[in-house]
Amino acid sequence: MIAFVTGPVAALAPTTAVIQVGGVGMAVRCTPRTLAELRVGEEAHLATSLVVREDSLTLYGFADDDERQVFEALMTANRVGPKMAQDILAVHSPDALRLAVSTKNVKALTAVPGVGPKSAEKLLLELKDKLGAPAGTGALVGAQRGAAAARPAPWTEQLHAALVGLGYQAREAEEAVVAVTPQAEAAIADGGSAPVPQLLRAALQTLNRAR
Repeated sequence: MIAFVTGPVAALAPTTAVIQVGGVGMAVRCTPRTLAELRVGEEAHLATSLVVREDSLTLYGFADDDERQVFEALMTANRVGPKMAQDILAVHSPDALRLAVSTKNVKALTAVPGVGPKSAEKLLLELKDKLGAPAGTGALVGAQRGAAAARPAPWTEQLHAALVGLGYQAREAEEAVVAVTPQAEAAIADGGSAPVPQLLRAALQTLNRAR
């Protein structure tokens, strides 16, 4: 098993970082939040999990060991593959997910694209003894409430950070976020959540047309 990779970032794409390790470029699939912290040419250290399928070997990357462990715990749940596990972590940090599970918050899980109310209920049951307790639950609840009142929607911050991480200027990233806002609002109005990976692709198309 490849537990981690360390090396300079050779390239960044909407869902993947290429890390140069011993002269070899390792393609690592990451969430937008993780990609936003990386810069081409700078040293990176990613905890990783290798998912083996009959027709593929895919390396998934995470900001730290805790995020990787939650990813692997998610995949023990019924009908949760690596893509859905990473989609969940794209929306919720490990502790936010632990809080959702410990408080049986169905709505928090349905914020993940592709997870409906029934699937969320099943996930809550399957994960209740697998993730552990959130660190500082009381403080986390307070921080989340305060952040919800004072900060923009999480998807806008994630999308902006991902675009800046891909090398775009902050002003360009802001304009792209504005351009895809109607798409995000339409998804939210339909009872879902803003799908950050799809919005990132749409934002990149907007930026490419502008250049």
